[in-house]
Amino acid sequence: MNIYKKLKDLLDSNETLVVPDAYDGISAKIIEKIGFKAVQCSGYSFSLSKKYRKESLITIDENIKTTQTIVDAVNIPVFADAEDGYGSGELFLNNVLKFVRTGIAGINIEDQNLWSPFTNELLLPLSESINRLGALRKEFPELIINARTDALSVSKDRHEGIKEAIKRSNAFYETGANLCFVTGVKTKEEIKILKKEISGPISIAAGLPYNMNNFDITDCIDLGIARVSLPSIMIYAAIKSQYDILKEIKQTGSFTKINDTLIDMDILQSLLK
Repeated sequence: MNIYKKLKDLLDSNETLVVPDAYDGISAKIIEKIGFKAVQCSGYSFSLSKKYRKESLITIDENIKTTQTIVDAVNIPVFADAEDGYGSGELFLNNVLKFVRTGIAGINIEDQNLWSPFTNELLLPLSESINRLGALRKEFPELIINARTDALSVSKDRHEGIKEAIKRSNAFYETGANLCFVTGVKTKEEIKILKKEISGPISIAAGLPYNMNNFDITDCIDLGIARVSLPSIMIYAAIKSQYDILKEIKQTGSFTKINDTLIDMDILQSLLK
């Protein structure tokens, strides 16, 4: 089956698509092995795995190389994290083409201003984001576009931030986005507002330090959210596990307490097949 159609069918199934975020091939394979139906690449997790202090330090070449590793590791659809496209105009489209060539089914494109000429603005001008998405849809008609807005995340006033996120999301849908991803959502009440006011499928990030005690995946399903990403669960769990295991070994010189925390060799071999 066409990989784009496979992902589109998942999104059109009226079931919430839950996509944990991978940072390398083995984390992606675990996501598939557990039974999740799609993988999201995470630029933030990529940066943590390389001990970068900021996500923006990940270069496009590093991003694409890791994305390729993740696509090659699994047989389920993969969303790339293309950040803001690492540029404007023809450079933007050429950069997206590099991601498409890895075999991704979907792509995150955000309106956070990271590498564009609009250096004094936290967000790209709405007109710039619309132009990019329009060009992207024309150039790659089958690609699943998850248009991300950081309007709520960067706003000092949450009421105004939600209004701007709604405005941008609806404009993105009119331009051809398949999904709109609103970052920075903290409460169920905010989800309800977005669900009511945005005229298309919504993507929400869950399991984050600022919202995991306020709502969970079941809440998102009940509220009719199309897609739920888990942007940091995998990398946070990996870091904590390694930290705790080595700390225990250093303090006790023993493996007694960590024996049950290590991967079973049969499971490991099944992941490597």
